[in-house]
Amino acid sequence: MELYCEKPELKNYLQETEVINYSHRLIQKTIAALALDELDEVGKIKQAFLFVRDEISHSWDIQSQKVTCAASDVLREKEGICYAKSHLLAALLRAQGVPTGFCYQRLMLFDTPEKGYALHGLNAVYSQTLQRWIRLDPRGNKPGVDAQFSITTEQLAFKPDEKVGEKDGRTIYVNPLPVIVDTLTKHKDALHMYVHHLPDAF
Repeated sequence: MELYCEKPELKNYLQETEVINYSHRLIQKTIAALALDELDEVGKIKQAFLFVRDEISHSWDIQSQKVTCAASDVLREKEGICYAKSHLLAALLRAQGVPTGFCYQRLMLFDTPEKGYALHGLNAVYSQTLQRWIRLDPRGNKPGVDAQFSITTEQLAFKPDEKVGEKDGRTIYVNPLPVIVDTLTKHKDALHMYVHHLPDAF
């Protein structure tokens, strides 16, 4: 699938923000613990992806009420929903000079259209080595969900089915969508938020 950058200059995808706060001591400490500085570019991307996918819990999967948004908060709590986990991966990689953006899919929230839809968040990462963008989904695996790191064949957590109203977004955003950040910052109960208040359009 062809992807489109929100802004053409790669430097935009290295910005630090309040949400992608990679100068925070917890982010820097984790970068050191993962020894990202010692790896080549593809190694950095893979190591950071596997860490966020496997070591940071998805709040819904563990049925936690905690809501996290900023990358440092996700790291401190060791959990977040898909949006929050994508914020952390972006912070780890942008801190290493790897351009990283945000992509979204519109998916059924549960198993039927009648139960509603929600946006699902993931990342797009630009590899100078490969000279192209690759999408990675650090949501976290579970039965029926098997996102993997690959530089050849994209393997995301979900494959949207347009026949039931699902959609794969093609835009690589510089920052998380404002509606995403607003949702994560104004709600205090992740489980209630997940069922009733996730945005469903981009």
